[in-house]
Amino acid sequence: MAVRGDVRAGIIDVHAHWLPRDLLRLPPGSPLGGMNDRDGQLYLGEHPLFLDTETMTDIQAVIADTVKTGLGARAISPPPFAFPVFQPAEADDYITAYNDQLAEAVSASEGVLVGLGLVRVDDVTAARREMTRLTGMPGIAGVAVPPLVQGRSYGDGTMREVLAAAADADLAVLVHPMQLPRPEWQDHYLVNLIGNPVETTTAIASVLLSGVMEQLPDLRICFVHGGGCAPALIGRWQHGWHKREDVRRGGSRPPADPFARLYFDTVTHDPEVLRLLTARASQDKILCGSDYPFDMAQPDPVRFLLDYGLDAAALEANGRRFLGIQTAT
Repeated sequence: MAVRGDVRAGIIDVHAHWLPRDLLRLPPGSPLGGMNDRDGQLYLGEHPLFLDTETMTDIQAVIADTVKTGLGARAISPPPFAFPVFQPAEADDYITAYNDQLAEAVSASEGVLVGLGLVRVDDVTAARREMTRLTGMPGIAGVAVPPLVQGRSYGDGTMREVLAAAADADLAVLVHPMQLPRPEWQDHYLVNLIGNPVETTTAIASVLLSGVMEQLPDLRICFVHGGGCAPALIGRWQHGWHKREDVRRGGSRPPADPFARLYFDTVTHDPEVLRLLTARASQDKILCGSDYPFDMAQPDPVRFLLDYGLDAAALEANGRRFLGIQTAT
């Protein structure tokens, strides 16, 4: 599906979050409880998120920040806490409510916003049904999904079928980590500082080594936070593929080949890591990201990219290609 109509000219941020206030309760089964406002500050259960509630919930605040930051447009998606993964069979109403409000918000933004909606990844029939709905919604370009669910990723089973459904529907896929807890990460915010890139890296390896990109030549899939550790590990994976039969069992191409077809955002926080990413990934697959409005966001995403040699016109073209944006005819 292509997003038709006018989208503002300029660099497109593909990684930003929005959740309407009435959906702060989160889908059923969220282990930390819902999100909530306390004197203008946003909390996840009892945990402060260190951001103003309105930056997440007020669509006008999102639009204002997009313009102030010098972006042409921004693709907004739910924060990862809103992914319907804990009791997914009970989350259909929540998914519908979010996607309906997302479509309304982006349609009213006068070309500033594009939407990436919610979808289940446990049931391909439910996923296809919601994706069909999304293709009929103006301004919706794709879906945002988690990288891992209950120890599984996109190499096989239902999650792989969900990617196939997205490719069939011509919807972009943004893969965003969930900060899954592990005992060794309980301090120092390691669940984010280490956990987020590790989750993303695991999903990338799953996609590359299982033959997903060979099976789905039309899939447009983006991994955030600069692809986690994957740009630094692709050589190791390549070596393992050539040396071990169990590594190459899933696909006929070494991982560097399908790696060139993956999209990545630029939330790296480090110009040297950005250089590594741009050296490893295809130049037409590099996308601006910000992670707005979280504390780990890239605060000035446009300036960060331009200061370190990326081309504004190329970034805009890449963003439009990933999101399927075309001018109305």
